[in-house]
Amino acid sequence: MATEVETAIPTAGTNAEGAQPTNGDDLIAEFAVENADHYVRQFHKIGATQSYAFTFNPWAALLGPLWTGARSLWGVFWLFALAEMLAIVQLGRGLWGELGAEQLERAAKLTARAEERQAAAVQAIKDAATNAEALQKSAETLAKAAANAMANAEVALAQGPRLIVIGLVLLVLVKLAEGMIADWALERRFSQWRADRTLRAGLSHAGFIGAGILMLAMYPMTIYRFTVANPPEMLTTFPADRDLRIAVSEWLDKGFDLITVNGEAVFDSITFGVRVLLDALETILVGTPWPVVMAVIVVLAWRLAGPRVAVFTVAALAYLAFLGFWEKSMSTVALLGAAAFICIAIGIPVGIWCAKNKTAFTIVRPILDFMQTMPAFVYLIPVIAFFGTGKPPGILATLVFGMPPVIRLTVLGMRGVPASVREAAMAFGANKRYLLFKVDLPLAMPSIMTGINQTILMCLSMVVIASLIGAKGLGEDVLEALQYAAEGQGMLAGFAILFCAMILDRIVQGRGGSASN
Repeated sequence: MATEVETAIPTAGTNAEGAQPTNGDDLIAEFAVENADHYVRQFHKIGATQSYAFTFNPWAALLGPLWTGARSLWGVFWLFALAEMLAIVQLGRGLWGELGAEQLERAAKLTARAEERQAAAVQAIKDAATNAEALQKSAETLAKAAANAMANAEVALAQGPRLIVIGLVLLVLVKLAEGMIADWALERRFSQWRADRTLRAGLSHAGFIGAGILMLAMYPMTIYRFTVANPPEMLTTFPADRDLRIAVSEWLDKGFDLITVNGEAVFDSITFGVRVLLDALETILVGTPWPVVMAVIVVLAWRLAGPRVAVFTVAALAYLAFLGFWEKSMSTVALLGAAAFICIAIGIPVGIWCAKNKTAFTIVRPILDFMQTMPAFVYLIPVIAFFGTGKPPGILATLVFGMPPVIRLTVLGMRGVPASVREAAMAFGANKRYLLFKVDLPLAMPSIMTGINQTILMCLSMVVIASLIGAKGLGEDVLEALQYAAEGQGMLAGFAILFCAMILDRIVQGRGGSASN
């Protein structure tokens, strides 16, 4: 293994200039072990400026990923290895790559077909067949296609020297970059090592060997893949078992059927409860005369968010009314209200529980990650299987997407309550109930209100997707516009959804304390 011993420490008590080293120099020497005087100079240069200071490590430039493995810089190892592979692949393609092999193969096949068609044309002429002229033209067309394929193959073959130059230039640039980055990366690790002495210092023979093994595994395989015209299927296609996928799919189908049959009463009860809440909201928003509903919304906007938001609310509601979106907008807000109410009623208590219990949050957090990252169209499948289609299933599908923000931000707000405030309240005899409702929740309220705001907006963003399973509302108009390419209708309905979202956002923000709007 090539080591950095050419400039080892002159003596145990002196630095490169012969003077007594500082404590910082001793630490750098203890960390670097080999070539310590180089790192003393470079680390001081890096630490003396807040901007970029040019440094160059010749050993890192020469050894590349091997140096990062020896220095235990595995994050930088992958950066260096991938950059080198890109350059070496271009170099390998130019040196021994089968350039134009695919076009040559195509030209050979077209030439054989043209010869066959030409022979058939000659025979047809001899027999005075009616298709002789068509066969002749077909043979000429195939011959032209074969000539074009051969020309393309020659062009590809001519790219060899160009690829060699590109590969060499890239390799040189990568090596220069490796030398310039190395000392910065090692200085950052030195800072970490000073805080945590369990980190490995000096050169690691095991890391050097491990980096070499990884390079021997990656480089030849990658170069072979990109230089051979027809690489083995095992290098291009993962050996997946299609029968396994079918078996798992059938097992899931049976599981869904079993749950649907045995849990029918539970699912019907949930659907009934959601429908009762939704019917109540639709009675208030849709059944009540529109002037009353409009007046209530404007007054709420005025009282909670200020006169400017009230003026905007009047303009937005006028847009909904004059373009005929009033009833569907109120129906959409009813769907949103039902979904948001359930999200908040469940999310805030769960968030408080998770903030108080680390084990609970450890269990709930992966579930929240799943709920936020799973594509909406995927979790529509079990919703349809268990609850059917219509407005209640649309609300239940919206819950999956809308509940995580209020839970996460409730946890964040509760954990952000200063411990000194809680200790002071407890010192004055506050019990757990008083702490929760008079200390924790008021101080966490800004974060909780942000979570409520995000939940409402995320529920509204599900309007179009929920319309796929019969939730209707404004999402239905957008869906129809997509189906029939009605751009105007889709844009008008989209603006209606936008205005509903903006009204709700401004009112909720005003309730959270931004009444100055």
